[in-house]
Amino acid sequence: MLVETTRFGEVELDDGRVITFPDGLLGFPEARRFALLQTTDDAVFYWLQSLDDPALAFIVCDPAAFVPDYQAPIRPDDLAGLGITHLSESQVLTIVNKVGGQLTANLLGPLVLGTTAMLGRQLVLSDKRYTTRHVLMDAPRPQEMSKTA
Repeated sequence: MLVETTRFGEVELDDGRVITFPDGLLGFPEARRFALLQTTDDAVFYWLQSLDDPALAFIVCDPAAFVPDYQAPIRPDDLAGLGITHLSESQVLTIVNKVGGQLTANLLGPLVLGTTAMLGRQLVLSDKRYTTRHVLMDAPRPQEMSKTA
């Protein structure tokens, strides 16, 4: 399938890589179909590109890469609703934002993906250990990015 995006132009995707969020994402209930785009082979960050809106994409990452003890409690009904029978059939991602000169992750709103059924849901946690702006790292400066290109 060919998908039009504003950041990457036209992208070829396998139909089996489409992730459906039946309830959409917080603030974007109408955007339900997404795909994870990996821009380099050794990527830590990915793009969660909407297939319903070419301009809508989020940078996401596996929170365990930055917060090794991070745990998103997933209720049994959430597992069943995502077609997950065992936790090994799931992946947790967090949305990343640039705040000031830092990259932050929303650890209170993780995305849980059922990798078999290709269904996703954004959870809303109330765990006081986490924030919506957990600092991951300093953001690369444009000059540093041009040196590596």
